[in-house]
Amino acid sequence: MLLCAGLSTRLGKLGAERPKPMLPVCGHPILHYGIANLVGHGIRDLVINLHHRGDLIRDELGDGRRFGARIHYIEEPKILGTGGGLKHALPLLDRDGRDEPFLSVNGKLIFDVDFTALVAAYRAAPADTLAMMVVRRVPDAKAWGAVDVAPDGRIRNILGDGEHMFCGVHVTRPSVIARLPDGESDSIRQGYLPWLLAGERVLAYEHEHGYFAEHSTPERYLESNWALLAGAHLRHPPGMLTGIDPTARIHPDATIVEPVHIGAAARIDNVTVGPYAVVGAGAHVMQSITRTVVWPTGEQVA
Repeated sequence: MLLCAGLSTRLGKLGAERPKPMLPVCGHPILHYGIANLVGHGIRDLVINLHHRGDLIRDELGDGRRFGARIHYIEEPKILGTGGGLKHALPLLDRDGRDEPFLSVNGKLIFDVDFTALVAAYRAAPADTLAMMVVRRVPDAKAWGAVDVAPDGRIRNILGDGEHMFCGVHVTRPSVIARLPDGESDSIRQGYLPWLLAGERVLAYEHEHGYFAEHSTPERYLESNWALLAGAHLRHPPGMLTGIDPTARIHPDATIVEPVHIGAAARIDNVTVGPYAVVGAGAHVMQSITRTVVWPTGEQVA
């Protein structure tokens, strides 16, 4: 399940125009990155919850066929949180009643996590394991809600002391999510944290290497564009991240300074573009830009 029902309030004007998972990074909506990585690991049945501008997500992705996926949508007229959203979607996540493990992935991430290895690690864990949470060691763990991980990989506490952050990806079973309270809930505060304090087993899967970015603020959004332009590696990118689409129309005297991403049917006048510039498909650039993102609408995001 890809969690996409937030309000995007911290993004200000950007979030008002588009839901966070649909912000284009190097020409591709953030959600495309998550879908491409899941499909690249053979995970094709996807559930997406919708709230703020959910119509844009549904219209852009459709049934998922063009991504090699099968997408099912569930509406949240009222936001239910990371736990409530999962519980609300249980009829789609456990349609055959077999209580098979499923992945929960935050829709605002570009994350080169190895889903195949994660699921294998969960399946190899002790039978009483409630969930496996993807974590990474960071110097400012408390700012992210620190996760305390024991040497054996067992999570001892969350939102206290610790050297890791939770990366917004976990694998669990429908029967675990069914234990959450009805209505709005947080999978950490109303789920894993009280379960941990009761002595239940939740394990960490440490993501040591590979790209990770979340896009809750304009600054993080821009940093992610620059990192991917600079060559941050993704095993399953959604498409071309750098370079010039062959259908772009570029003035013969224009100057292009790499790294750049110039999308399909973009138009570049006699100006300088780059370094670190992203021009969306169909956008028209009439003045020199650097360290700038131009959306397909022509609106500049600096």
